[in-house]
Formats: sequence, C-alpha cells, structure tokens
Amino acid sequence: MMSTASPFGFYGQEAVADPGRELTYIAAISEALREEMRRDPNVLVMGEDIAGDFGGAFKVTKGFEAEFGARRVLNTPLAELGFVGAATGMALMGLRPVIEMQFGDFISSAFDSIVQFAATTHYRWGGAVPWVIRAPSDGGIRSGPFHSQNPEAWFVHTPGLKVVAPGTPADAKGLLIAAIRDNNPVIYFESKPLYRSLKGYVPPGEYVVPLGQAQLARAGGDLSIITYGAMLQQALAATDKLAQEGITADVLDLRTLKPLDT
Repeated sequence: MMSTASPFGFYGQEAVADPGRELTYIAAISEALREEMRRDPNVLVMGEDIAGDFGGAFKVTKGFEAEFGARRVLNTPLAELGFVGAATGMALMGLRPVIEMQFGDFISSAFDSIVQFAATTHYRWGGAVPWVIRAPSDGGIRSGPFHSQNPEAWFVHTPGLKVVAPGTPADAKGLLIAAIRDNNPVIYFESKPLYRSLKGYVPPGEYVVPLGQAQLARAGGDLSIITYGAMLQQALAATDKLAQEGITADVLDLRTLKPLDT
C-alpha cells in the first residue's frame, strides 16, 4: 500500500516515477471504481442513469454494465431517499454499494436515510454500513442553483459519517478506494469543475490514500492557507502570485473533512 507521503508529486512539485501517466480528475474516479469492482465482487454501483452506454450524467460508469453485469450496475428511479435506504440494507448484508447522486444538491432528498439511519447504525447496535455516496458538487460551470451547491457542511456535523473532498486526480483515486474499503458510511464530494479541466499524475495499480490525513501541498513561512477540493488549485495559484512579491505560504489540503486532521 502507498500513501501520498510517497514522492509521487501529486501537487506538481516533485519528480514522478512515470510522468507520462496522467489522468483527468474524472478518469481517476472511474479507474478507482473499476479497479475496486474487479478486486471485490461485493462492490456495486447504483444511481440514476448510470448503466448502459449513458454511464451517468458525467459518464463515470460508461461501459461498466457491459463488464460487470446488470446485478452490479443498477439504474435507480428518481427516489434518493429510497435508493439510499436500499443501499444501507445492502451494506448491512455485506455488500459495498457506491451510490451516485446525479448532482450533490439532490442529496437533501436522502437526508433522513443518511443522517437518521445510516450514520447512527454503529452507535445503536454496532452494525457496519460500508457504502459510499459520490456527490458531484461545486459551481462555476453554469449549472444553475439546483446543480451547483456545496452541501458538505450538513454532514461534517453528523456523528457516524466520514466526509471526503479530493482536490487532485491522484487523491480522487486513492481516497475513493479508501472510502470504498471503509466500514463506515462515507460521503465523497467530487468537484465538477475539476472533472475534465484538471489532469495530473496518478500512480498505476492499487494504492490507498488514508482517510483523515491532510497533506501539505506547499510549504512557506509567511502565512498558511487551509483548503480542500477545488479551492486547492485556487490556493496554489494564489501562492504563485504571492511568491512574485516575496511572500511564501503554506497550503494545507485537508482532503478529509471528517474526521478532521487536527
């Protein structure tokens, strides 16, 4: 297993073992799903329009049904409360569902299933609920008010949930693998603006970025910027401009919002 403590240059600062292997942020997510489904037959994906050639609103699961079959690539109705509840039942029976919210905004429809039931199951009777909700979030791509929200603050205040927000392609893969293997319910916020605009080195094969570990993306002595998700790239760009004025800054990428790396 490898963590991002290894010198893979995930933030573009260090030499990488194979600089030719670059993936977009969305391709790294798709690769993580595919590799975990090949490794573990208990992993399945479910969501609205994710099967067949359509492969979801952002094509993350395009071609998955042909490889894994209709029993592991499940189209759901427009009923987030119902299919998240169904996923919780699957998880309690030993499966590992990965649920795609077509847009993260619609997660509010499943709030009761997530917060009142899945998040409390371990505390009530020690049950494991190993599902992941993939929630495409962030604005900036002219998607309108129902497709551009960042609802992570709702969930970082909920005991029993883990909350993840990767800011690089390498972390998008490594954190998703860690989330799928975790026995707790994990909400994994993906940044839509980064899907095809951000490309970077992603180690080949199996590797895990541990949940709950922040990463110092850039070191400096004058100030510290603490960030996550899409704002990581904004923060790094800002430090480039500051450096031209002789100001150096730490950029700390939280990566996991809950548990927070204190």
